[in-house]
Amino acid sequence: MSRPMPRLFLIRHGETEWTINGRHTGRSDIPLTENGVKIIENNRHRIVGPDKLVQVPNICHVLVSPRQRAQKTFFTLFEGQELPSYETTEAVREWDYGDYDGLKINEIKAKNPNWVIWTDGCPNGESVEDITKRIDETIDKVREYHRQYKEEGIGKRDMMIVAHGHFLRAFISRWVGFPLCLGTHFNVEPASIAMLTYQHNNLGEPSLTALNLFAFSD
Repeated sequence: MSRPMPRLFLIRHGETEWTINGRHTGRSDIPLTENGVKIIENNRHRIVGPDKLVQVPNICHVLVSPRQRAQKTFFTLFEGQELPSYETTEAVREWDYGDYDGLKINEIKAKNPNWVIWTDGCPNGESVEDITKRIDETIDKVREYHRQYKEEGIGKRDMMIVAHGHFLRAFISRWVGFPLCLGTHFNVEPASIAMLTYQHNNLGEPSLTALNLFAFSD
């Protein structure tokens, strides 16, 4: 039996005060703004439903960051729908910014003018090697779900991750086999959806198929 290629939906949490003013938000547990919640509420009917991009019966499992901004995004998106199988896991938390958590880029540059997160990591937070390992382990987990569905008919077609900006940019880069530092070239907007899948009906050819779906909608 031929099955459609499995997919992974990446959803960045909605707007927070710190996404507006540009503060690095790692372990800090910042809530969504009222507008951030409203944007998700206004768009969920376009995203989730029987004839929409995201269909609950097709979702095998969802990985959700423990931070409240990701939790609120997930539960608001599926409000009024049967919740898919999900788990809250630190595996998809934001990059740990360590000493730079809560700071704007100009404040960080005042301390360390040559700092680039993609190559330097974060003092007293996560190094590039740390987050690469965490992301690669998560990718392995997702791909095993996908392999079981495609090759054995076990489970369902789609997976989902609800997480954060830097994490998801780095995740996309690693998904397609690039060095993590190339994540700097992928922009992931608040409350947007990216779709990762595979080319040529081949699980050995992972691809980025869509980026920033439903972004800028209010």
